[in-house]
Amino acid sequence: MMRRLALVAVLALAFFAGLVADRSASAARRAASRPYRALDVFADVLGHVESSYLEPVDERELVYGAIDGMMARLDAHSAFMRPEVFEQLRDETTGEFDGLGLEVALEDGVLTVVSPMAESPGERAGLRPGDRILAIDGASTHELGLAGSIRRMKGAPGSQVVLEVDRAGFTAPQRLTLVRERVRTQSVDLRVLDAGRGYLYLRVKAFQERTDRALAKALADGREALGGEIRGLVLDLRNNPGGLLDQAVRVADAFLAEGIIVSTEGRDRREVEVQRARPKGTEPGYPMIVLVNRGTASASEIVAGALQDNGRAVVMGTQTYGKGSVQTIVELEDGSGLKLTVARYYTPRHRSIQELGISPDVVVAETAPAVPAQPPPAERDLKRHLRNEAAPVPASIPAPAAPEDFQLRTALDYLRATDVLRGGPGARGAATAPKRQ
Repeated sequence: MMRRLALVAVLALAFFAGLVADRSASAARRAASRPYRALDVFADVLGHVESSYLEPVDERELVYGAIDGMMARLDAHSAFMRPEVFEQLRDETTGEFDGLGLEVALEDGVLTVVSPMAESPGERAGLRPGDRILAIDGASTHELGLAGSIRRMKGAPGSQVVLEVDRAGFTAPQRLTLVRERVRTQSVDLRVLDAGRGYLYLRVKAFQERTDRALAKALADGREALGGEIRGLVLDLRNNPGGLLDQAVRVADAFLAEGIIVSTEGRDRREVEVQRARPKGTEPGYPMIVLVNRGTASASEIVAGALQDNGRAVVMGTQTYGKGSVQTIVELEDGSGLKLTVARYYTPRHRSIQELGISPDVVVAETAPAVPAQPPPAERDLKRHLRNEAAPVPASIPAPAAPEDFQLRTALDYLRATDVLRGGPGARGAATAPKRQ
C-alpha cells in the first residue's frame, strides 16, 4: 500500500511539474508576443494617478518625466529632449542659438562644463572645462538633471541668469551672473602666424553643418595670404566640444591621403563601420601641429586621434576630455527628440579614448611656468666676480613676460625648430608624429 501511495505521489508531482512548466512556457510565449508588456504596469500607474491623485496632473509632463527617468538609467550622454530643447539643439548644429554658449555633461551626477564656446557669454565669464555648475538661478542642477539644466540656461537674449560654480582650488562655490545672448559661432577662425616662414593658424571651434566648407575656404584664404604656399599649420582644437561626426571625418580627410580615420562599433561587435581617407583634394604634407586640452571632446578627439595615429601631425597640449561614444538623434512625432548612445568609436589604431582621452605627443601646460619673484643666482650675484669690461651691466634684468597663449607660442617655436633641423623654412614633413604601433 505504501509503495502504491508513493507511486501516486510521484505521478502527481510529475503532472504538477509538467503543468507548471507548460504554464511557464505559455507565459514566456505570451511575453515574447508582447515585448512591451511592462507598459501595462506603467499604464496602470498612470491611470491611478490621473483618476485618484489629490490634485489635477498634466499627463504629458507625467509621461515626459517617466521618459526622463528611463533615460537616467542609461549613460550620461543619452537624453530625452522636450520639443523646445530639441529645437534649440537643431539651432546649435547650424551655429546660432540663444543662451550662454556652454557645452555641459553630467559627471558623477554633477553638471560639468565640457567646454565654453568661443566668444560666448560663458567664455567671457571665465568658465573653464571641468567647472561644476551646482545651481542655476537657485535651482539645484542635481535635481534639474541634464535636460532641465539646459532648459534653465537657455532664454531670451538680454535676460540674466545666475550660476553657482565650483572649481578645484575654490575655497567655496562662487556665483556668476551672465547675460544670455544670441550666440553665433563661425566654426573656423584663420590667422597668419608667421608670414615669412609661411605658417598658418586655424581654429575649429565646433563641428557644425558646413564646417568642412569653412575649413576649405580658410585654407584657400590662408594660402593666398602667404603668397600661394602653406609651409606649416597649427590646427587648434582646444575647447572644441565636438558636434557632427560626418564633419569631423571630412576635416580629418582634408589632411590625410590614405588610411583609416575612425571606426565605430555598435551593440553587435561584428558590425563595424570604418571611415577611410580619400586621396582626392588632400592638403600637401606640410608640418602640422594639433593643439588640444581638456575641452577637446568627442568629434574633435576623432580628428586629433586620426591625425596622431596616421603620423600626420604632432598633437600638443594636455589630455583631452575622453568621450569615445557616438550618439544618434531621433525626432519624435510630437516634436520632442531622443539622443541615444549607439556605438563606441575607435582611432585608426583601434584605441578607445572613452574615459582616457587623447594623450598628446608633447605635453604643454596651458600657462607658462611661473617666473619666480627672486630669480636664481647668476654670475653677477657672486662676490668678487669679474666685471664685463666690454659692456655696462644693467642695474636689474627684467623678468621675461609670459606669452599671451603659451601653448600656441610653444607650437610656433616647435615649427621653427623643425625648420632649423630640416635645413630651411617649411621643410616638408618636418612636424609629424611617430606612427603608433
